Amino acid sequence: MERDVERALVRGVEALGGKAFKFVSPGNAGVPDRLVCLPGGRIVFVELKEVGGRLSAKQVRQIDRLTRMDIEVRVLVGRAEVDAFLREVSDGA
Repeated sequence: MERDVERALVRGVEALGGKAFKFVSPGNAGVPDRLVCLPGGRIVFVELKEVGGRLSAKQVRQIDRLTRMDIEVRVLVGRAEVDAFLREVSDGA
């Protein structure tokens, strides 16, 4: 379930000394699920999907807007991609 993927991200980020804030922006449908703040000042918007999940058209538009502003956005599908992301950011910490 997507909830389990989200829980793994939150716990993993906290174990690294960061925070994975639930991000809700009224009037801006499709914004990524989490705003991940990592030690050292790295900030990443993260959209989570379970395996087989797809981005909505609104999510694609929001992600495109953010990336055009040079803001880091990741779409992580399933627990394996969350684990790979956590390994990557822990190496950079």
